[in-house]
Amino acid sequence: MRTIYLILLTALVLASCSRQTQITFVSKGKVDYQLSPDETAMLDSIQQKTFQFFLHEHHPEWGIVKDRAADWAPASIASTGFGLVSFAVGAERNWITREEAAMITLNTLDFFLNSVQSADTAAMGYKGFYYHFLRMSSGTREWKCELSSVDTGLLMMGIIFARNYYSLDNDTERRIRSQAATILNRIEWNFMMMPDTGRYARQISMGWHPEQGLHHMGWSGYNEALFLYILAAGSGMENAEESYDSWLSSYKWHTPYDGLSHVAFPPLFGHQFSQAFIDFRGIADSYMKEKGIDYFENSRRATYVQRQYAIDNPHGWVGYDSLCWGITASDGPTDIYNFDGREFYGYAGRGTSGPDYNYFDDGTIAPYGPLSSLPFAPEIVLPAIKSINEKYGDRLWGKYGYYDSFNPTVNWFNDDYIGIDQGPMLIMIENFRTGLVWDNVMKDPVIREGLNRLGFSYL
Repeated sequence: MRTIYLILLTALVLASCSRQTQITFVSKGKVDYQLSPDETAMLDSIQQKTFQFFLHEHHPEWGIVKDRAADWAPASIASTGFGLVSFAVGAERNWITREEAAMITLNTLDFFLNSVQSADTAAMGYKGFYYHFLRMSSGTREWKCELSSVDTGLLMMGIIFARNYYSLDNDTERRIRSQAATILNRIEWNFMMMPDTGRYARQISMGWHPEQGLHHMGWSGYNEALFLYILAAGSGMENAEESYDSWLSSYKWHTPYDGLSHVAFPPLFGHQFSQAFIDFRGIADSYMKEKGIDYFENSRRATYVQRQYAIDNPHGWVGYDSLCWGITASDGPTDIYNFDGREFYGYAGRGTSGPDYNYFDDGTIAPYGPLSSLPFAPEIVLPAIKSINEKYGDRLWGKYGYYDSFNPTVNWFNDDYIGIDQGPMLIMIENFRTGLVWDNVMKDPVIREGLNRLGFSYL
């Protein structure tokens, strides 16, 4: 009898220990900052105009969202992931009904659930992953694009949000939850695992082509793919811990200015994409715990670095100052312009982590850059946006809000909108105001499991 008692007691102790190692991560909700009435009205206008992109540029039957507003543009699966969240934001702000948002979402999930999954080059996806770009006419692979791990991941983050947001007991929302689970569960994450040797050992590959196989590079930190490792770990990827250790091993800790040391990635979007969905406030992995900060603080510092870089303006670009900054991936003026013989770029992954760590800085600014950092540093973002509005608003504002980018040095203003820039801007403004996306994503069991498996804990 005593033996049975001891066995039961041991089992209870072990179960208790196991439960203690599993942390239930909870979002802290909206950011604590008091908006003025004028700032509230400004953000209302920006969000509503930005929402119009997703409302008018999605396929009416399939829900997939175009990469750009341009007539020729295909759908982007990442843009679609951001779109799934944006429709819910629209419902919360009464721009569409909840029923309309739910139906677009269900149409989108129907499309991906019933998509052709095969190694054939004319398919929509393979092994649960999807091609980066899909034709608006057929829904199949566009150009010779890759089966994209990170873009599939962004689509899945939108789906994760949707299955938590649409929680009502009606047929449409029950089907959303059911179909979301099926789509998430059929991804074969190990298919995207890099080989065990080399620089990218065991990291998640950037993609796969039916013509060449796995991409030769893995997602190596720090960049926009932080969320991807959490998603994969929470979805049961084998050796996720070792994969994440490999990712962390390539971080670059950088001190461009006193007091602004951070894990560097020059383009702002790399600090924003993961945090559009996951609330990292107060939690950290082993690397960040050693540094004594979380990823939210890391991104706050990265945002301040951009502002200081614009103040210093080492290359003498027109317009750069404390109220005009935001260097991130965007369209640009290309090489048709000339200014003192300097080179300009078209679409490029622009960015800066200080004067000695830059990507393609050619004087081009993207409004979504600072706006997507609004939760991190509202005290410098809001004054910058007000100033940009006053100086350039008449040429920078169109039917879907801010055009993607502009370059005061050569008096160039873009005339297009990009879905993966519109989405984070709309979502991060909403997180700042209400915490809507964070609240719904942080409760998901996949995200909780991923954070636990990768060793995140409270600071």
